Amino acid sequence: MTDIRHAAPLADLTTLRLGGPARDLVRCPDTRGVVETVIDLDRQAEPVLIIGGGSNLVIADEGFDGTAVVIGSEKIEFGTGRESGRSHVTADAGVTWDDLVAATLDAGFGGLECLSGIPGAAGATPVQNVGAYGVEVSDVLREVQVLDRRSGGLRWVAPAELGLGYRTSNLKHRDDFVVVAVSFWLNENRLSQPIRYRELSTLLGVEPGERVDAAAAREQVVGLRRAKGMVLDADDHDTWSAGSFFTNPILDAEEAAKAVRRITEVLGADISVPSYPADAADSSVGIKLSAGWLIERAGFARGYPGPDSPVRLSTKHTLALTNRGDATTDELLALARDVRDGVHDAFGVTLRPEPVLVNCEL
Repeated sequence: MTDIRHAAPLADLTTLRLGGPARDLVRCPDTRGVVETVIDLDRQAEPVLIIGGGSNLVIADEGFDGTAVVIGSEKIEFGTGRESGRSHVTADAGVTWDDLVAATLDAGFGGLECLSGIPGAAGATPVQNVGAYGVEVSDVLREVQVLDRRSGGLRWVAPAELGLGYRTSNLKHRDDFVVVAVSFWLNENRLSQPIRYRELSTLLGVEPGERVDAAAAREQVVGLRRAKGMVLDADDHDTWSAGSFFTNPILDAEEAAKAVRRITEVLGADISVPSYPADAADSSVGIKLSAGWLIERAGFARGYPGPDSPVRLSTKHTLALTNRGDATTDELLALARDVRDGVHDAFGVTLRPEPVLVNCEL
C-alpha cells in the first residue's frame, strides 16, 4: 500500500542526513506503485524527486518543492539467459545494493563482490556506473528496465544504449527515465571477477587478473571500505557522507602534461604524480588523476578544517565530506567549494562533484 506524507523531511532519507522537507512524500512498496505514482504526478505537472537509498544526494536546506517518491521495492530473481546460457540476477530498483550482492553470494554466484559495501539502492548503480576496487557496473550489467515518463511505458534498455562512462551514464542528470529494475550477469561457482585492484590482490594473495572465491573477495572489500569510513555506521560520523564527493579528474594528454608540470613546480620535481589511463581499452579517452591525492597535496588533511567544524573531510578518507551531526547543506557546500577552489588554485585542476545536487549548486 502506498504511503503518502505531507511536508516530509528528507534528511533521514539520505546518507548525509541533510536536506529540508519535500511538500509531499510517497513511499512505493513495489514497481507497480512507482509507475502508477510517477505517471499520476506527471499528469498533475507535479515536480518529482526519486529517492532510492539516498547515498548520492545532496538536498538543499530549503528542501524540494514537490513530491519525493521513495522506491521501496525489494524483489530479487535469478535466471539463465536462453541464448547465452549465462546466469543473471534481476532486482527491483529499491533493493538495497549490498543486500543484493550478499544474496548473489548466498545463491552460489560471483561477479558483484568487488562492489560490496557500497550504500544505496540497486536502481542507482547504472545511473552513476558505480565502481570500486577494479570493477564497474558496466562490467557486469545485463540490462536496465526504465519507466519512460514521456510515453508512460516500461522498457528494457541494453548497456550499449546507456552511454556508460566513468561515474556517469546518459541516465544521469535527466528525469524522463526512471530506473525500476536492473539485471546483472553472474559467474557460476561463486567465482569472482578478475581481481584488478593491486591492494585487493595483495590482501587476497593473488596476482592481478586472477579470480578467487567471491566470498573471500567480498570480505576483504568490506574491510577496506570500513577502514576508509565507507560502510554505513550510524555511530560513526565519518560515514555520514555521500561517499566520494569528487570524481577523479580525467584530462586529455595535453591537459594532463600541463597539470603534472604545475604539480611538480609546486611540490618539487622528485614528486611522483599518480595517474592512470581513464580507459584501459582506449588510451585516447584521457588520463585520470587521483582527486584524493590532489586534495591532500593542496593542503587539505583528513578531518579538515578541524574538530569544531560541523562539516569536515572524513578523518579516514579525504574524498568524503561528512556531517558531524548538526550540519547544514549550505555548510557542506561551502566546504566543497573551499576544497575545489584550493585544488584549482594550487594545481590548476578542477574537481567536479559526484553526487546529484537537488535545489542547490556548487
